[in-house]
Amino acid sequence: MPVIGDRPESWPVRESQDLHRDDWIVALRADQVQRPGHPEEEPFRRLVVEHPGAAMVLAIDEDDRVLCLQQYRHAAQRALVELPAGLCDVDGEEPLAVAQRELCEEAELEAGQWSHLLSVWASPGITEEIHHLFLARGLTHASRGDFALHHEEAEMTVDWVPFDVLHSAVLAGRVNDGPVALAVLTARARGLA
Repeated sequence: MPVIGDRPESWPVRESQDLHRDDWIVALRADQVQRPGHPEEEPFRRLVVEHPGAAMVLAIDEDDRVLCLQQYRHAAQRALVELPAGLCDVDGEEPLAVAQRELCEEAELEAGQWSHLLSVWASPGITEEIHHLFLARGLTHASRGDFALHHEEAEMTVDWVPFDVLHSAVLAGRVNDGPVALAVLTARARGLA
């Protein structure tokens, strides 16, 4: 059976123009890309959303319940069922450390056991964002310290949902957040939940 997998590759960029850049972590640029080995062809335009990536946590307690957040997302015009998550926006911080920090800040929990489920490109046709999904078990209470929830986070709700109920909701299309679906389906496929 052949081995299949993604491979690193980079096509020449003839010109790059910032379309939006400010003091936040996300930017938008337009690259003029050249197809390798075809210098006679005109470069073509590709938009790229620069994004540092994010880490998400499928936190499961001793009763096989998942900590779910419901949070408003303006672009989707929905209050989505989500997992604790955060941006990989601190230089040098590993995705696992981001996941640990976010579980504490958003859910006031820490975990004694961590497993990396998978890392996936969010939407590689437009963004360089990578999602790092983790499973956390052995949950205990932890203080978020002086961290304060703002904006949409200040309105989010927290629910403990039986894993099987969440799995069914994903399969039925009632829970549509991509990282939630990937984490739940991967954990089930690997026999971890």
